[in-house]
Amino acid sequence: MKKILLLSIAIFLISSCTEFLSEKPNKNTSLVPTQIEQLEYLLNNYSSFYSEGNRQVIHGTDDYGLMKELVEAKASTYSAAQYQFATWDVEFLPLDGREGYWAGEYKKIFTANMILKYIPLVSGSEDVKKEVEHEARLLRAYSMLQLVQTYCLPYNESTKNEMGLTLKASTSFEENTERATLEATYKMIEDDIKDALNISTEMTVVNNKYTSWRGNKAAANALAARFYLLMGDYEAALGYAENALKSHNVFVDYNTDMKYSDIVSEVTVGSDKIKLEYPYTHDNQSDMTDMLEWKEFMYFRMLNHESWWYIPSRELLALYDQQYDLRYRYHIVEHYSYDRGLTAPAYDYPGYIFFFKDRLPSGPTTAEMTLVKAECQARLGNYADAMNTVNILREKRFDKTAPVAAIKLTASSKEEAIAKIIEERRREMPFTQRWFDIRRYNNNDYPGDDIDELTREFYSYNNAGLDVNSPKTYSIKKDSRRWAAPLHQSELEASNGVIKQNIY
Repeated sequence: MKKILLLSIAIFLISSCTEFLSEKPNKNTSLVPTQIEQLEYLLNNYSSFYSEGNRQVIHGTDDYGLMKELVEAKASTYSAAQYQFATWDVEFLPLDGREGYWAGEYKKIFTANMILKYIPLVSGSEDVKKEVEHEARLLRAYSMLQLVQTYCLPYNESTKNEMGLTLKASTSFEENTERATLEATYKMIEDDIKDALNISTEMTVVNNKYTSWRGNKAAANALAARFYLLMGDYEAALGYAENALKSHNVFVDYNTDMKYSDIVSEVTVGSDKIKLEYPYTHDNQSDMTDMLEWKEFMYFRMLNHESWWYIPSRELLALYDQQYDLRYRYHIVEHYSYDRGLTAPAYDYPGYIFFFKDRLPSGPTTAEMTLVKAECQARLGNYADAMNTVNILREKRFDKTAPVAAIKLTASSKEEAIAKIIEERRREMPFTQRWFDIRRYNNNDYPGDDIDELTREFYSYNNAGLDVNSPKTYSIKKDSRRWAAPLHQSELEASNGVIKQNIY
């Protein structure tokens, strides 16, 4: 009976969240949780939370390769949304029928708010109820931080009164849906993070899997480290990164823990059969075992790419030591363009692969917190310590037979250390963090990391598609308002105009 009730609650949540900011659901008053275990069941349902279909962060930076040559080889290489996100469009993206990231993250926020609503009303241990409350606040803060970094302008003194998010602190459909200021949005996120830092639960191992899909001390501290790094508070970010690593400091050693897939994968190009070498983590699309066993996770989240090709830019590829860096060996799959149909004519280009063809780790990890620690040390002037810290990670990623000089980074100044750590972040976390990183580089108090402009050489397009006879240069400057992605038109209409579009 309990399982039936819990399933009903989960179905209710999913169905009632469609255009949740304004549409009242058809509520069934019998679907009321009565025990804290029922709320924990919702948090254990990681399939509702782990996927992040953020196409802006996939396509919008210099990590992503938008290239005319790929269109010449196969006209349909890029979907319209892909080249629109990659060229920072504001005209057509609000009408894209497949855009659902805003709504998807707000569904997670709705679930967190439902849990918070019912905690005082259900039976159970008060200690457990407090832990679940802190975990729900962590869930809400994580989604809000993702949203504000995608759809709102970067935060600084001159933008704090610009439009932020719709602040949802309850499940009421009468709650105001007007976008709050950026300052109020960041205040709510920070308050939730501070509450989540009261989580006392450490990750445990169950069936060879760390329980990283649930809120835990490492996850809460890692989110705090992310938040304060984005805000430019390097002392706070350093402290929280160190706390996260005290709770969970397990690495995947690419020398011993990584291998190629045993499944033979070949494509036919002309009269030749070309073998593709995938990492073993590629093998399972629906079986979550390898993903949940990735022991570096502090909070289990995955960037999801529906079109199955993270196209690395030539600039990104050039950052790797292709001889000794095992991230290049296992994650850069040579000839991957053939798998995506670029065989007639043949055009050979790699793809970035981590889990299956569509998922990259985007939740906080041991590796990310090591990089946060190193960057904060460097920015605070401790560049020798910063190099020692970043080299802890590199020793787990480089071929152990490589010369010491290839593995270990060195720096003779704060500026050199920051530059090298920024490059290491790109090598370690391509696509997932670069959009957020560029935003903060261009809005902190250190001009040495500014990226004044990103440019693309591609084709013109209109609502009918690409015009391959009309090449065009696209650019986004560091002070552009387009660092806030446009909201989908359906969200504006569902709110009866209360939610406003970004101003460009």
